[in-house]
Amino acid sequence: MIGLADKRIVVTGGAGFLGSHLIRRLEKLGCGNVFVPIYPEYDFTRIDDVERLFVEHRPEVLIHLAAVVGGIGANRANPGRFFYDNAIMGIQLIEGARRHGVEKTVVLGTICAYPKFTPVPFREEDLWNGYPEETNAPYGIAKKALLVQCQAYRQQYGMNAIFLLPVNLYGPGDNFDLESSHVIPALIRKCVEAVDQGRDEIVLWGDGSPTREFLYVEDAAEGIILATEHYDKPEPVNLGAGMEISIRDLATKIAALTGFSGQIIWDATQPNGQPRRCLDVSRAEREFGFRARTPFDVGLRKTIEWYRSRS
Repeated sequence: MIGLADKRIVVTGGAGFLGSHLIRRLEKLGCGNVFVPIYPEYDFTRIDDVERLFVEHRPEVLIHLAAVVGGIGANRANPGRFFYDNAIMGIQLIEGARRHGVEKTVVLGTICAYPKFTPVPFREEDLWNGYPEETNAPYGIAKKALLVQCQAYRQQYGMNAIFLLPVNLYGPGDNFDLESSHVIPALIRKCVEAVDQGRDEIVLWGDGSPTREFLYVEDAAEGIILATEHYDKPEPVNLGAGMEISIRDLATKIAALTGFSGQIIWDATQPNGQPRRCLDVSRAEREFGFRARTPFDVGLRKTIEWYRSRS
């Protein structure tokens, strides 16, 4: 076990959606030496900025959350950028952590790394059994390369680097920009705007048949901290809630919670994405005692309330 309260901690992406919740949890733990590098002062695609981070802040714990992310549309529009930026940031940060003797490195991967037709529930052992879903494969493969790097560095250099695979996150502070958001914030925004504007229909991508699993962002932050404190093995670990819901049922649920009673139109000319997503979360519970605690409807209500308070 590693005690975090007296460690020098750097959290890349700490000003983002997940990062801001993680920083608050670290503060509650009494961590008084946490640094959050902000873009563009620190651009981790630039090796000089990566080196400066380690020289100036001398982290003992590095938690790498920073990523270029988005929904299906953003992935489809930016496959080259999503591959390069995510791969090069992670590669350079992990190498920097090795060279500067960082005690513990925690790298966040993505559910998009799993093969397109992975049997449900996704087990960590299935990660290499096929090619990811095409629309987000560049992002998923870039992140999966970082798992290989962590394991190779552990093998050759004895580096304590762990790799976590979070499922789709949601919660207060999420990205509600329809050009780049994920499904829950996009659905919430469309439903709320339809109610506010008196419209009687919304249009959603695909046919509603794919399934997804969602993890409340505060639960994800707790899981990352537990893994940082207690997990020191090379194998990747899923972080999820162990639930599965179709996009069609999700849309119906969010419509009800937001008060939208109009028609939902499915645009089947747009992609569905991966057919099913649901994680086997037993390794996280077994290895470091993590289990998601926020009921899905409770998390959705909190997210809707947060968005309405700012829209």
